[in-house]
Amino acid sequence: MDGLSDLSFFALLIKQGSLAGAAQELGVTPPAVSKRLAAIEARLRVRLLNRTTRRMSLTPEGETYLAEGERLVAELEALERKISGGSVVPQGLLRISATLGFGRKYVTPLLSRFAKQYPEVEVQLHLTDRPVNLVEQAFDLAIRFGEQPDARLTARKLADNRRFLCASPAYIAARGVPASPRDLHNHSCIVLRESDEIFGSWHFRSGTRQETVKVRGPLSSNDGETVLAWALDGHGIVLRSEWDVAPYLRSGRLRVLLTEWTTPPADIYVLFPTKSHLQAKTRAMVDFMLDAFADKRRTDRSSGNDTELLW
Repeated sequence: MDGLSDLSFFALLIKQGSLAGAAQELGVTPPAVSKRLAAIEARLRVRLLNRTTRRMSLTPEGETYLAEGERLVAELEALERKISGGSVVPQGLLRISATLGFGRKYVTPLLSRFAKQYPEVEVQLHLTDRPVNLVEQAFDLAIRFGEQPDARLTARKLADNRRFLCASPAYIAARGVPASPRDLHNHSCIVLRESDEIFGSWHFRSGTRQETVKVRGPLSSNDGETVLAWALDGHGIVLRSEWDVAPYLRSGRLRVLLTEWTTPPADIYVLFPTKSHLQAKTRAMVDFMLDAFADKRRTDRSSGNDTELLW
């Protein structure tokens, strides 16, 4: 077994996440996979994986072997692409992570189109609202909200996505309209529990003025669709993304409050590990996503209090 073959095997093992998964993909038995892994570790004289009955994780040496190995494989692909005139066809396993609500509504139908266009790419979509480590968990791509501070990742903006403070006409008729962020203390606010650190803290800006308000209300949830449903039923004020509430703003089922104030945006990015040469399958997916969301980016348009809805 040559080194490049071992690298490809190890990358596949990490992407599958288990010996059984890799065995199924390769069409061999789990003991055969375990034996090959042991042979690679014996040849390199290091342990690449920490294995228990429930999970496996990369050792520091395993992380280096995976990262540098993927770079070498990508450089080989680039060389072959250069020699063959750029005719490398996107193929192989592509693992993607996305958030639950946005993933179901927008990413899922796009991947259906992608699969028809690139039949040689096997797409695995993992939906979760928990943070994922692309490198450690061996994802090729992630669709996430807000820029990521990880220098190991490249972020390309897919879409602009503002947050709006909204309430239903029924709630407004019963409780009135807040005149300033501080007035939210006197209102029922429906909170999305995304993390304990930011739970119930809403940030506002108007020119040079900034305010942070700790809001409260009788209802909260960790599910975006749930808090939106409660707002539509008139239970309180909600802070939600444009992609989620735009249809209800257009229909009048929700109204934007505090229009002279803005909240931090939640722009949508596609993230992938930073490499000198992207694999053909990853490049194809990134280009596909950028093209699919092209009309959701405010190129040469004003932002801020602009009331035009993109979604």
